[in-house]
Order: sequence, then C-alpha cells, then structure tokens
Amino acid sequence: MSFKPALKTVVLALSAASFALSALAQWQWIDKDGRKVFSDRSPPSDIREKDILKRPGNRGSVAVAPVSETVGSSPAATASAPLKPGAPKLSGKDAQLEAKKKQAEAEEAAKKKAEDEKVAAAKAENCNTAKRYLTTLDSGVRIAETNASGEREVMGDSRRAEEKKRAQGLADTNCR
Repeated sequence: MSFKPALKTVVLALSAASFALSALAQWQWIDKDGRKVFSDRSPPSDIREKDILKRPGNRGSVAVAPVSETVGSSPAATASAPLKPGAPKLSGKDAQLEAKKKQAEAEEAAKKKAEDEKVAAAKAENCNTAKRYLTTLDSGVRIAETNASGEREVMGDSRRAEEKKRAQGLADTNCR
C-alpha cells in the first residue's frame, strides 16, 4: 500500500486552503465610477458606507438595519448611524503609518541638523587656520617650504604674495 498519492493530495489541499485564507482579508466596494474594487486596504474616506460590499472577516455584504428599526426616524439619522455598534470609524489614514512617517521625518531632520553642525564646525576650523596663516604671512617671518626633491627652500616675496592671496580667498570663503 502506497501513501505517496494520499500525501500528495493532502499537501495540495493544504496549499490551496492557504491561498483561500488570504482571500478572506479583502475589502470590496463600488468606487465613484460604479466599478467594483477589490483590495487588502480599506477604501478611501470618500466612499460611502452603502457602497462598501465586503470587509475583512465579513463573509458577505454589510448588514443593513431592519426596516422596523428605521420606521419613524429621520433619513439623516439613519444614514449617519453606524451599521454595527463598536465598529471602527474609517478616517482614510493609518495612525501607525502617520506616526512612523513623523518619526522618520524627525530622524531626517536630526540627521540634517547634525550634518549642518558638522559642516559649520569644519568651516570654523578652516577659517581659524586661514586667519593664522594670513597672520604668519603678514608678520614678515621667513617661511621655509620643502620642495619635491626634499630640499628646504625659503619663500620669496612673489611666492609669499601668491600664498597670501590664496589664504585670503580661503578666509573669505570660510569666515562668513
């Protein structure tokens, strides 16, 4: 006696049942153009209650209040009354999603602020360095540099003027 065909049948039946379970968590409504819409998310806030045909966990269409309950009440009171007591009101917005969005925006703002502070600190450091270098160049002290071959050379007047111009440009850029 072989159990392989029976096992195969059981596995196929279980997988088919799992696909059917996902179909239970579906919303169904009629949109403003008169078309049926199927979704796993709640309908937009502009969809009327009477146009919602199916909700998750609800096997059929939305229950309508019996006629005996609505006799003698105004149509406005009947239309605004909820279909089920304790049913959640749909605002069209997900509170958790909004909270996560606000948190992400706050984190992004904090990152931007930290980056701006880092840039400001680097500019301040570059400003101080440029000012000190300008002071050194203006003092008239002999400045020696090392050339490409490793030899020490004393900076001449033309080279000092070029360096002073370059340092002044750096100071102008970073000291604003």
